[in-house]
Amino acid sequence: MNGVLPDHRIRDLIAQGAIRADLPVTPEQIQPASLDLRLGTTALRLRASFLAGRGKRIEDRLDDFCMHRMDLSDGAVLERGCVYLIPLQEAITLPAGISAVANAKSSTGRLDLLTRLVTDDGTEFDRLPEGYDGPLYAEICPRSFSVLVRPGMRLNQLRLRQGQAVLTDAQLTALHAEQPLVGGAPALIDQGLGFSVDLRPAAGDLVGYRARPHSGVIDLDRIGAYPSTEFWDELRTTQGRLILDPGAFYILVSRESVAIPADYAAEMAPYLAMVGEFRVHYAGFFDPGFGIGEAGAGARGVLEVRCHEAPFVLEHGQTVGRLVYERMSARPERLYGEGIRSNYQGQGLKLAKQFV
Repeated sequence: MNGVLPDHRIRDLIAQGAIRADLPVTPEQIQPASLDLRLGTTALRLRASFLAGRGKRIEDRLDDFCMHRMDLSDGAVLERGCVYLIPLQEAITLPAGISAVANAKSSTGRLDLLTRLVTDDGTEFDRLPEGYDGPLYAEICPRSFSVLVRPGMRLNQLRLRQGQAVLTDAQLTALHAEQPLVGGAPALIDQGLGFSVDLRPAAGDLVGYRARPHSGVIDLDRIGAYPSTEFWDELRTTQGRLILDPGAFYILVSRESVAIPADYAAEMAPYLAMVGEFRVHYAGFFDPGFGIGEAGAGARGVLEVRCHEAPFVLEHGQTVGRLVYERMSARPERLYGEGIRSNYQGQGLKLAKQFV
């Protein structure tokens, strides 16, 4: 059956050797509808971001772009504003009919840590075509904070697909009638499920956070270790609007709460430039079971927003993105939040897990 491969299908690919690694893949890497990828032992500081290009290997292009190599074994700092390439521990041979797409993990996006998958023969970031056979690399550019990384850290994840099973608007409407997908606002269904920004919170006046420009280093392994006030400015308003500063990075929250039923997965669609002079920089995968379970039906989406050329006014309820739903090829054995470390189940406005 076409659709996103669930956890047990991913384990099958590992057992068959289609997914292989320097060190054995651990159970913690396997999510309901994706595989976490691990950093290797070396980081390469680059002059600029690049793609290998058709018929070319990453390794063969490093003489043009690599400035120096860093050993990550004892930990190393990736400096804000610099570009790094890190070979990942995993490599892959995609079987016939299977393609893959990568995205940053939730905490990676909330740290404004641009992380993209690059490959040999690649002409796009974060895309693996059917039949790809080779190594995987993470391109990492810290944009708001310098970060300390070590081998084995998981900053991005891979979702595997058999064929395509994206729901049409008619199918999404029918699913919403059967299993409500959104709460807190009417469902806006137009090439996916639209979501808007919440600038009128039900309690208080805290609407978001803006990254402070000159903060310290964040050790990604230290959970709940950093006072948020040392890295973020709180944003408060009762007016239902917020002026975004060019170049600044913001954490906001959606007005809607969303749910992903067990037989489906979702992904945030790319931002459309005609909406305004900003983009929602996102960690785009939503796993089966997100927003469902003991935490209740629906969890709001955290929005990672960056303004570009000119100051831009965001208004309460303004549509800023959409979720594209697709079928799973089979139901996962475990759902998001069920016996696994799901840091953002039932979330509202929330910073990355490193902050308190």
